[in-house]
Amino acid sequence: MFDFKYYTPTKVVFGKNTESRVAELVKEFGGTKLLIHYGGGSVVRSGLLKRVTDTLDAAGISYVTLGGAVPNPHLGLVYEGIELCRKEKVDFLLAVGGGSAIDSAKAIGYGLANEGDVWDFYDYKRKAEGCMPLGVILTIAATGSEMSDSSVITKEEGLVKRGYSSDFGRPRFAILNPELTMTLPDYQTACGCTDIMMHTMERYFTNGGNMELTDSMAEGLLRTVKKNALILKNDPKNYDARAEVMWAGSLAHNGLTGCGNDGGDWMTHKLEHELGGLYDVAHGAGLAAIWGSWARYVYKNCLHRFKRFALNVMEVEDRGSDEEIALCGIEAMEDFYRSIDMPTNLRELGIKPTDEDLVLMAKKCAAGLSGGVGGSARKLDEAAMLAIYRASI
Repeated sequence: MFDFKYYTPTKVVFGKNTESRVAELVKEFGGTKLLIHYGGGSVVRSGLLKRVTDTLDAAGISYVTLGGAVPNPHLGLVYEGIELCRKEKVDFLLAVGGGSAIDSAKAIGYGLANEGDVWDFYDYKRKAEGCMPLGVILTIAATGSEMSDSSVITKEEGLVKRGYSSDFGRPRFAILNPELTMTLPDYQTACGCTDIMMHTMERYFTNGGNMELTDSMAEGLLRTVKKNALILKNDPKNYDARAEVMWAGSLAHNGLTGCGNDGGDWMTHKLEHELGGLYDVAHGAGLAAIWGSWARYVYKNCLHRFKRFALNVMEVEDRGSDEEIALCGIEAMEDFYRSIDMPTNLRELGIKPTDEDLVLMAKKCAAGLSGGVGGSARKLDEAAMLAIYRASI
């Protein structure tokens, strides 16, 4: 077991109608002039945005709004948000939506609290020294950005998608009302469940340290999401299943499921970031499409973890060699993806990259890693990344 730091300063307010408490939470954390940042028209059509602004109006809290956050959120909108906040003298950010709006708000917060170009942080040229405080009203259970230290932004020039992590970016509060996720299309619900599971699996498949309690919590979280994802496929209005998935999303990416190990593998995410940057695919679907090829490439180097995963999460029979059990676990995970209509390869994802595209993605992925190498289950260099991309066709 390795030493670890577990830091989760976000105040969570969970349950029905909790968005009605937004004004009191903004005041609690010192906000007087807000930027309300959101994505497309869903928060408008559902009436959520009006409920939020009515609550703020009644409390005498002023605000400006900025919509337009998209999946794989764009750097250009971040720059627009920074300029607007400076002009309007904003002192608090409120993201209303899913991971895209939250990640974009975090990037705006970094840009406001630090001199220079905010992209420098995502390009690993320097570290942030602060972030404008922000709160969240979550509408999609997926990225865990509502409690995490991380955000991911896409630079339109060159289609470069990069993540940045800093404790400064952790939200001050997160309002989690499972009812707000009930209007999601089935595909987005499934993508979210996939992303939640992958945040824990990235930390689980490691050759660096382990802690029995952490492993048991990770396995329990994975089983819970797997079970409730299937419930939601047939009963998308099921409140209890929505609540289980929403809470799992927060716990999967606030650091809990990685305590005591080396921080995890994260190469499936790194590989998918290049897919998202180049093809603008849904993040969860991209993860599902690449995971099986990654797993088959690395499992022999992390056999003990893949066997445990097969037995304790995918519940395969304890029969045969360790390698046979591990492979059964990988196959069972892919069967689960198919059962919730997630892709298991790039063809099923709906993209047809050329080999030149695969070479470019591998090169860009390696360029975003220290020394061009990443991973814990197995160390991957550019050639290995290219092999995984080719296998995922």
